[in-house]
Amino acid sequence: MWPFRRSTTAVETKSELTDPTSDSWATLVSLFTGSSTGITVTADAAMRVPAVNAAVSLIVTSVGTLPAKVYAASIDGREPAPSHPAYPLVHDDANDWQSAGKVRELVTVDAVLHGDGFGFVNKIGDKLAEITHLPRHAVTVEWLDSGEPRYKVGQTYYAPDRILHIQAPSLDCKRGLGLLHAGREAIGLSILLEQTSARLMKNNSRPGGVLSFDGKLTAEAATRIGTSWKATHGGDNSGGVAILDNSGKYAPVAFTSVESQHAEQRAFSIGEIARLTRVPITMLQALERGTFANVEQQSLQFLQLCLLPWLKAWTDAYRRCLLTKEERTQFSIEFIVDDLLRADTATRAEAYGKFRSMGAFTANDVRRRENMPALPDGNTLQSPYTTPAANDNKPKPKEAAA
Repeated sequence: MWPFRRSTTAVETKSELTDPTSDSWATLVSLFTGSSTGITVTADAAMRVPAVNAAVSLIVTSVGTLPAKVYAASIDGREPAPSHPAYPLVHDDANDWQSAGKVRELVTVDAVLHGDGFGFVNKIGDKLAEITHLPRHAVTVEWLDSGEPRYKVGQTYYAPDRILHIQAPSLDCKRGLGLLHAGREAIGLSILLEQTSARLMKNNSRPGGVLSFDGKLTAEAATRIGTSWKATHGGDNSGGVAILDNSGKYAPVAFTSVESQHAEQRAFSIGEIARLTRVPITMLQALERGTFANVEQQSLQFLQLCLLPWLKAWTDAYRRCLLTKEERTQFSIEFIVDDLLRADTATRAEAYGKFRSMGAFTANDVRRRENMPALPDGNTLQSPYTTPAANDNKPKPKEAAA
């Protein structure tokens, strides 16, 4: 057992949400996933909703695809430190069979949906070896009376520097507020609307109707006519020409006011998912009010308001687990988000021109950002708009003697 520096009394245990062998597991699943619509909101059911799938996938893949690097402090600011043992674990491969990005995706999807995601930092002695994903049900979090967590995996306790613990944003530091818990009503409504749409389309977008006949029908005759009508005009046969005898009439049942607003309700449910995940609604392919201007601004909003908190959670966890206290003053771990800030070509060219004219960028600085090879004379920090031509700097020849 890990020797804690403080009291080892566990005053609170977070196992009810992570341990499926708990006696109260079934009750808690119903409590935390049931919605007022009667729909049980599980991870599988939620990810079948297109808006939820799009929002979660966007967050998870962004965290996984953005490169992370270890930087070392230098006189000129900072520079990458590929020789640090943590560098390949966060930038290249986390273990022998998974990349660093793939492990981040697996941990992040747990955190987004359930509130907490876990990764295990394997060390051989004091040397970093690998990082692996830990399933949520394999980890029990116990909070000590000092406020410090300890993590139980199997029968072994681990200190916070061995477990990458990624939490969804929440006011409670001990429990991340996952999407399945925070948004179970909105997700349940979305699932119900999806099911209603599927049933409606199955019936060829037509509501039910009433068959009426002159005179009185026996129960047997009514049953026979109803069965014949369903066989002839129901399911895949709907939409054909109906032939009625005995002065029969068919009167369709009109949509109610609620049913006629079905499309509006589905659009509103997409907005609810966007609010819950802080993913801009235009990035969920709801482009009814999207323009070139606001789509670009919402892409920036996605980075600032949605993605940065997740990236900060990862850099904090990396820093705690992969850097010693002594190294934290000299090294840092950060994500490179330049690709998310890239605007269109004309806007980038205008920005680069201003940076060069003010003496902030060299030609090679610009070329590196555009993934172009450096030029031999491209490291001079000068404005291309004011630098005199090369011939103007040469001394003028003396005038020939008269």
